[in-house]
Amino acid sequence: MNIRDEKIIMVHSLVQLDDLPDEVLMIILKKLDNDQVLYSLISVNKRLNTLVHDSIFTSHLTLMKRLANDSISPLSERILHRFYSQILPEIHYKIQWLSIESSSMERILSANYPNLHGLGLYNLEMETTTHLFANENIFTDLMKNQILSLIICIRKNRKQTSGKDENTIMFTNLFTMFTNLQYLNFNSSSIDPQYIPFEILSPIFISSTLLELHVGVASFEDCLYLLDGRFDQLRAFYVNISWIPCSSRLRSNNMENLPDLKCFSSHSGADTLAYDELIVPLLHRMFNLEKLDLYLAICCKNALIDGNNLKKNIINHMPKLDKFKFNIRSTGVSLNSSPF
Repeated sequence: MNIRDEKIIMVHSLVQLDDLPDEVLMIILKKLDNDQVLYSLISVNKRLNTLVHDSIFTSHLTLMKRLANDSISPLSERILHRFYSQILPEIHYKIQWLSIESSSMERILSANYPNLHGLGLYNLEMETTTHLFANENIFTDLMKNQILSLIICIRKNRKQTSGKDENTIMFTNLFTMFTNLQYLNFNSSSIDPQYIPFEILSPIFISSTLLELHVGVASFEDCLYLLDGRFDQLRAFYVNISWIPCSSRLRSNNMENLPDLKCFSSHSGADTLAYDELIVPLLHRMFNLEKLDLYLAICCKNALIDGNNLKKNIINHMPKLDKFKFNIRSTGVSLNSSPF
């Protein structure tokens, strides 16, 4: 018996505790997952039914299992059937956020959710995703307009050779499909990262509503591509960069200041020589940052990156900076590129 089953049994035992005050029951129920509470207690009796209809349990639903290694698996068919047939029709108008995985999402999304504004789609395969987003019966015009926050996690297919291009196309199409997106997290998992090339394909997309973006990109130039003004309301940018080259064909339209950006997080485990040439100039464009997170591996041609360097080249250029979190590994290299 796993932990989840034990929790469900524990919830069933609550039926025998019906004389507990509402306040005590709520404290206990809040320690459980919302889907467990709803599956076990909805329609048991009038009092419990009223309690579990509280927005605490109905506004945000996760209809999948996240395992210890952070992988995703579906709920059992028995539990899902109960949600399809009874629970979702009963609470559909209260649901504001849904997190679901690929095998059950089509059935779940076929229902009407008039107040849904957030959606997390996990464990997707590219073929399934293409069909899903092409099906007008699933994503109605109403749902497309009302989704403000979207998480997309596409499972990496080891046999698939064109995945990067397809990921780029999928990312691009999201802004045409969901016209009011304010938050997008696209394949930015640190467990199984995927990096999207933008600069080579040069896809055309813009958004005047996007406020926060989480994404993995293939190169530093792809990062610049996303900061060229196409997201003119962007306030927070979280980017994982696969590769930062020694030099870059920087274009003039990539050099404008970014005064509206308040939060920037950049992670890259690949060694780069371009700290002074690329990274510092980019940060100087973000002079209104309030939060900065840097995880970088720097090969230094001169002095190593220390506190004085960070203060001179970064902190002194950001008068509004409130939080600076960094993990910078710097290695000295001589002119012939051997470490010193």
